[in-house]
Amino acid sequence: MTFRNGLDSLLRPEDSVLVLIDHQPYQLTNLNSHDPQMVVNNATALAKAAKAFGVPTILTSVIAARGGFIFPQITDVFPGQEVIDRTFINTWEDSSVVERVKATGRKQLIIAGLWTEVCVAMPALQAAGDGWDTTVITDASGGTSVEAHNVAVQRMIAGGVNMMTWLALAAEWQRDWAREATAGPLTDILKAHAAGSGIAYLWEQQLLNTPLPPTQ
Repeated sequence: MTFRNGLDSLLRPEDSVLVLIDHQPYQLTNLNSHDPQMVVNNATALAKAAKAFGVPTILTSVIAARGGFIFPQITDVFPGQEVIDRTFINTWEDSSVVERVKATGRKQLIIAGLWTEVCVAMPALQAAGDGWDTTVITDASGGTSVEAHNVAVQRMIAGGVNMMTWLALAAEWQRDWAREATAGPLTDILKAHAAGSGIAYLWEQQLLNTPLPPTQ
């Protein structure tokens, strides 16, 4: 097994491409590994982070006519962008998706989707086997049970797939708060989607803007 370590192992926005898979109503109805609203929130934050960092993002659904359209919270981040609708359960067997990913020229493939044990595990394992540096965002994904999600994560790790959460990924893309072009947009995402961290930032701004009491 090749260990993933060293500076070059960290994810970089200029080398990343994101594929969001099957964040659809049908899958959400049997999402039991996470709070459904949390997954919607995290997947939306991931999409916004990708846009803020200029990371190409491919949206794909499976038989949307029956399973429903991708959550508007995600598609609204990319207005007018085509959603690739598949019949393949395994996204990496759909040539239109794979060719779209290859066309970006990026080598760090990032995946999130529903369900972890099916529509995430299959493409992640196949892509890793094809030589892609593959990362799954676990908290923007979810399975039909805690066991299903956890077993899928273990299976993918054994197959050489990297695991991260959306906030860890965003921090890795940012890497340095001196990168002002993305520091502001990322802060806005944190305020909207990072719960306590976002509220704490707003509180900090409130305190910094509170006038000092008059001196006696």
